[in-house]
Amino acid sequence: MEERSVEERLADLEQKVAALTAEPPATPAPGRHEQDFWALEGLRGQIGDLEGGAVLFTGIVQLPTDERYEWQYGLPVERLMAEDWSDPARTLAALGHPVRLTLLRRVLEGVRNPAELAEQEGLGTTGQIYHHLRQLVNAGWLRSSARGVYEVPGERVIPLLVLVAGAWR
Repeated sequence: MEERSVEERLADLEQKVAALTAEPPATPAPGRHEQDFWALEGLRGQIGDLEGGAVLFTGIVQLPTDERYEWQYGLPVERLMAEDWSDPARTLAALGHPVRLTLLRRVLEGVRNPAELAEQEGLGTTGQIYHHLRQLVNAGWLRSSARGVYEVPGERVIPLLVLVAGAWR
């Protein structure tokens, strides 16, 4: 049997996940409705007996600015466990400050230039705001145009919201 590369297996997994159809689980967990686990059951059906399983996150987002994003990303657990987890530390650390999270939320809501951001309650001085904006740009959570207008890159919108949702208890 031919050994497939991780990239080939990932591409196959992504293709299968993209083709998911909503199927309710055969036996829902106690207190859960069958439709609660449609994505999980779909993933289970697509990956079969992939050793170690897989992680998938996906979303459809309509921002207050009328921007719309549809995105999904999946990885085999085997690949995640093989990677150096210190690599994403800087990216995750940039989200570890309440002002930075508030800045990201404001940018998603359409407040995109530093002057408008400085008018927002609780974000600090203009110098502090620029410091936080630089941290977010360096970590890839924001980018700015030549005109000084900031935006969350489209490919980062759903991962950002997944991280925030995952941080709630």
